[in-house]
Amino acid sequence: MAREVARHVEAVWRIESGRIVGGVARLVRDVGLAEDLAQEALMAALEHWPVAGLPENPGAWLMTTARNKALDYLRLQALQARKHAELGADADARGDAVVPDFVDALDAARADDIGDDLLRLIFAACHPLLPQQAQTALTLKLLGGLSTSDIARAYLVSEATIAQRIVRAKKTLSQGAVPFDVPRGEERVRRLTAVLEVIYLIFNEGYAATSGPQWMRPALCEDALRLARTLAAILPQEAEAHGLQALLEIQASRLRARTDARGQPVLLLDQDRTRWDRLLIGRGLAALGRVHALGQPRGFYTLQAEIAACHARAAAPRDIDWTAIVALYNELAHVRPSPVVELNRSVAIGMAHGPEAALPLVEALAAEPAMQGYGLLHAVRGDMLARLGRAAEACKAFTRAAELATNEQDKALMRQRADKLRGEGTDAD
Repeated sequence: MAREVARHVEAVWRIESGRIVGGVARLVRDVGLAEDLAQEALMAALEHWPVAGLPENPGAWLMTTARNKALDYLRLQALQARKHAELGADADARGDAVVPDFVDALDAARADDIGDDLLRLIFAACHPLLPQQAQTALTLKLLGGLSTSDIARAYLVSEATIAQRIVRAKKTLSQGAVPFDVPRGEERVRRLTAVLEVIYLIFNEGYAATSGPQWMRPALCEDALRLARTLAAILPQEAEAHGLQALLEIQASRLRARTDARGQPVLLLDQDRTRWDRLLIGRGLAALGRVHALGQPRGFYTLQAEIAACHARAAAPRDIDWTAIVALYNELAHVRPSPVVELNRSVAIGMAHGPEAALPLVEALAAEPAMQGYGLLHAVRGDMLARLGRAAEACKAFTRAAELATNEQDKALMRQRADKLRGEGTDAD
């Protein structure tokens, strides 16, 4: 029973942790302290729920407990501040002893034009005191409930590196007394790059969970989509804000089609396109229209949205304009070069010109140390080898992809593809 409750607590925490930390941070105006208080609420749940049973609304229970702990903290700080003020004879005589700003948080956070605790938290954590890599690592940890290993896989770096970034980021924000405020004007725009990346990565974690039994975490997709819409609304002249919204709208349109009736993964080209949400596709294309109207150069998110739009506009897989997608990936590789972009580009080249044209590109990427532990590379390589009739090599590639997969559904899918090749011919043995 206790083990079952602990699993339930963990699941609720992964879904609700971002909102809880954001809500508490709005009160205490300290990101690191907010996470500590939220963790105290989590520990209270682990102690209380096995005895009293699961509450009717676990997320609300955690939020209320964390907020109460925050209020207790603020009351204690206010009491100590008053005592210190009473010790000053001059202040006592004037009757104007100053209580620190954090006491004001008992009533409300400072006014801003966002009104979304998660987005407010992102802007606070993406402070210029921190290097951008530390900003995104910290915010993903706070908002997505991602582990350091999850974040490390997203960035293709070691877990120790991510852990160090997060610890240093919290320390820097605490020592710098960074307030939980939303910047305005040019300062808001300066933080935009990091904020966009965090929302993008939160959606990616929801769209394809890096670990655990579920292939997707739809609640994270919903959070990221809401944040992207809010960001585009408050920054209407920023093309990439609209580009990110367009990308997430179109990607989210496929969520229902990404699993079958048994909950098993369905790959893009095998999906029932009648299950794609046409309303979301329409919203995404409208956001792309706003990008075009601004007349700004196409950036990282806009280019990905254009690629997603190529898929969304095709009535069937045979109608996809792979040549146009290759051209978009060429532009994307110029805007933000990375091995992952090159891998996706090779997939598009394989679809446009055949696997024999793309396999050498994948083999070159496989020689890069950072990509050797990247499961998706081996999955792509396996697919191309299978299409070329090299079943034994493809089977090995899919088996390696399964070994590297940390998501249970991904692992099962890669094993199934390897097993299918073994069953189709003796050359795969």
